[in-house]
Amino acid sequence: MTDFASAATFRVILLVTSGLAPAADLLEALAVANYAVYEVAFKADLLAATLTQAPDLIIVATQAVAETDLHCCRVLQQHPQTRLIPIVVIGHDQDLAPRLQAFDAGAVDYISPTLPTAEIIARVRVHTNYCQQMQRLQRQTQRAVSAGPSLPLLSDLQRALRRQAELLQTQNDQLQREMQEREQAQQALRLEQQKSEQLLLNILPRAIVEQLKQLQGSLAERFDDVTILFADIVNFTPIAVQTSPLDLVNWLNQIFSEFDRLAERHQLEKIKTIGDAYMVVGGLPLPMENHVEAVMEMALAMQVAAARMARTDGQDFQLRIGINTGAVVAGVIGIKKFSYDLWGDAVNIASRMEAQGTPGKIQVTEATYQRVKHRYEFAQVGQVMVKGRGYLTTYQYMGRR
Repeated sequence: MTDFASAATFRVILLVTSGLAPAADLLEALAVANYAVYEVAFKADLLAATLTQAPDLIIVATQAVAETDLHCCRVLQQHPQTRLIPIVVIGHDQDLAPRLQAFDAGAVDYISPTLPTAEIIARVRVHTNYCQQMQRLQRQTQRAVSAGPSLPLLSDLQRALRRQAELLQTQNDQLQREMQEREQAQQALRLEQQKSEQLLLNILPRAIVEQLKQLQGSLAERFDDVTILFADIVNFTPIAVQTSPLDLVNWLNQIFSEFDRLAERHQLEKIKTIGDAYMVVGGLPLPMENHVEAVMEMALAMQVAAARMARTDGQDFQLRIGINTGAVVAGVIGIKKFSYDLWGDAVNIASRMEAQGTPGKIQVTEATYQRVKHRYEFAQVGQVMVKGRGYLTTYQYMGRR
């Protein structure tokens, strides 16, 4: 803050802090622009400080406009010795209503602290120039009255005062229109941002969306311990041949929508659908301690859902489900129509568990079996040939323990 002794060469600003301290760079810019800033710590002292220091401008810095801030504005506007001093509010109010309340209480401007410092200084300069003009006109009027009647001079002064009042009203009207337009633009921008984010969340996991928004690091990451599930509709080809394309798509949409709800309930991440196959994973992109159990419960819930659904040919609706636990690499690749996907042996093995499984059954690998054998009963199927890995021991779910 500037010493009072040097204020004679400066324009004076009285700063009332109400939960918001102006940025240091703004205070420094005001000093460079020849403004002496004095801070009033308590609102109760504001009127006395204003009468003592005769500022050219009063700034009320507030986090959000409160009734006490409005009261201060009204008191200053009603006092004959302070009513010509412009009051500017600096605050973070996002809604239009409290900003308009500040204008109604006597403020001549409402400034967001996020505006460029140069613009804030420019607005301050407009208001202090107006204040000095009004004070000069007031002094001239007083001298004219003291010197005796001079109708032409008084008439000129009155016209000048009216012009200044009209100019101020025009500036206030323009500021209010700009604020309303900015508020409408901000609301439209927020709505579009919400739509864009929701669209991304329908395509990518929330954690990946946050990475995209913040541009933090690579969008590919290795996960050492996840569980992958593949599910396939048994005898889908005959159904597709006997069903019209539109009815087939509607039927698949009904099935996969139910599976999507189950994935969300068990806090799993749906990866994709491939034709009549459905792929889901547990343990990424956010770690999950019980991902193997969650995927097993998802598989059982999918079987229950399938039992409730009817096939178009009247046959029983069955799924073939394969599950594997292991390490994968997950991420987003490409620049168009991107999607979140998984790569690695663990994914290929899970796919083989489904492809070589038994209709209506759940087949798991040794890695998955060892993690959940204490909760579920399994029967050993034997050795299954997996391309690139040779023979692997697999197990078939039999029931809960």
